[in-house]
Amino acid sequence: MTHPQTPAFIDFEASSLDLIASYPIEVGVCLADGSLHSWLIHPHVLWQDWSDTAEEIHGITRDTLIEEGISVRRVAHHLNELLSGPVFCDAWTFDSFWLHRLYRAADMRPAFQLESVSMLLSPAQIQRWSAIRRQVIEDLGLPVHRAANDARILHTTWLTLTDGAGSSSTIST
Repeated sequence: MTHPQTPAFIDFEASSLDLIASYPIEVGVCLADGSLHSWLIHPHVLWQDWSDTAEEIHGITRDTLIEEGISVRRVAHHLNELLSGPVFCDAWTFDSFWLHRLYRAADMRPAFQLESVSMLLSPAQIQRWSAIRRQVIEDLGLPVHRAANDARILHTTWLTLTDGAGSSSTIST
């Protein structure tokens, strides 16, 4: 199924891929108009998990989060100001876990619903997603595993795959 409007996309980077102990360290959003927003997240006092392997992938140190991250409550507030309705991700199991962990630590509820990008796509589009995503990454030349970049990649992949109202060249940078 295709969506009549360009959706918003969200991506998280995390302390590890452990779905028991991990927590979000960065969140990025690409809105329908292509505008980007991202925040480094200061670890909540109860969040202690850390993976050196994950750090090698995303390049964000725990010290950077402590020095530059903003509070879970401020991040959740910013997300609620920007987002409503369905917001799409490409790793629903992980992203929903990290979204829940963020909002629970903030003692808030999201003003939007997290959905899998697959809900927007036909079976044929799902089959083409990975190849188009790889091409988008090459065309944009953005480093992956940073939340804002990955949200932009989702947005541009969706536009390319669905021949959306805009093209990747019309997306704001």
